[in-house]
Amino acid sequence: MMNSGRPVLQRYLQQLSPMVSRGLLHTQNSLLSNMNCFWLIRFSAEMAARPVSSRHFCLKTESADAGSCKENGILLSNLACMGVDINMARRRQPGVLKKRITHEEVLKQFLQGKGANSEVIASIISRYPRAITRSYESLETRWKLWRNILTTDLEVLNVLGRSPESFFRSSNNMNMERNITFFCSLGLTSKHLCSMLIRAPRAFSNSVELNRQMTDLLNEICLSLGGENPNDFVKHIISKNVFILLRSSRQVRANIEFLQSSFRLSNEELLTLLHGGGADILDLSSEYMKNNFTNAKVKLLSLGCTEREVDRFFIRYPRMLFISPKKISDKIDCLLQENIDIKQIVETSHVLVANISTVKSRVKELQKANYDFKTYGISVLALSKKRFEAKLEKLHNAQRLTKRTESTL
Repeated sequence: MMNSGRPVLQRYLQQLSPMVSRGLLHTQNSLLSNMNCFWLIRFSAEMAARPVSSRHFCLKTESADAGSCKENGILLSNLACMGVDINMARRRQPGVLKKRITHEEVLKQFLQGKGANSEVIASIISRYPRAITRSYESLETRWKLWRNILTTDLEVLNVLGRSPESFFRSSNNMNMERNITFFCSLGLTSKHLCSMLIRAPRAFSNSVELNRQMTDLLNEICLSLGGENPNDFVKHIISKNVFILLRSSRQVRANIEFLQSSFRLSNEELLTLLHGGGADILDLSSEYMKNNFTNAKVKLLSLGCTEREVDRFFIRYPRMLFISPKKISDKIDCLLQENIDIKQIVETSHVLVANISTVKSRVKELQKANYDFKTYGISVLALSKKRFEAKLEKLHNAQRLTKRTESTL
């Protein structure tokens, strides 16, 4: 029975085989399609998880970035035609020369309209290339802000010629306007603000809140020392040393504490010092100040000075803390070699500001004029060149008069 049914089954399977084949083919295609989809999704996920540097699609981006590192040839040509020192500009702010959009022609026309000549414009761009990134509107707004401080366009140009950074450092005109208003509220005059713009333009780039933190600290210090007019104290400190606005409150407080403890000053004495030359050194690094003081103190004590004389040496002229210990030591030795007493040096410490060659030449000239250092002191060594020459001429005239008088007797 099994044998008789086999041919019928075979014929049935033969008829069925095309259908099965097509079904299997369809199943295979569907399976391959699903597999392709699966592997594509998996491949994409793996690519996304790889580091950026290994992704193949980043090659184009990396190539574009490499191209953007090249300097803008058209810009270089324009600047060269304007007389700009390209090498200086490249040293100062190399990134500017790679920019694709700049406003050098706008800047040129703007400054020419204010009275600047080609040489001044070229010098400004050479020393502060970022100036060419400012738009006309930004330049016009900033110029008006400056004219609130300075009275003429020529004064503004003079400041720009000396310090281009002061004008072009920041493009945030609103912040600068707020700072000008704040500084004026402290009682600072246009003269003070002009000095601040030239010496420390970053003070105008600070947020008003940051500048206020420093003025609040100075106000607090004045009151803690028994001062009766903190507003005048704040105005005095900032007008004497605008760089304090670029320092942290912690650093300034540390310097105040160092001055009081190292020189054993009462609150009243410290307040007097800060109202005088002490304001000049509040922006110094605390460590630098301590190192200079310690080493100079060792030198002075080794020469027979007392602790109190060492204190007076710095209190009389606090800017001595700016000078490195080696320079102080060398200058003291130079004066001692000229037979000037260490006590005179301590009492007239500001003479150490002059360089050694100047001191030596002046000592020789004064000796020729029979100048007596023990009688008349050594302050003459620290005079300006003009005042020293006038003093020397006066001594020579007196010397000639003495000789004529002696010859007539």
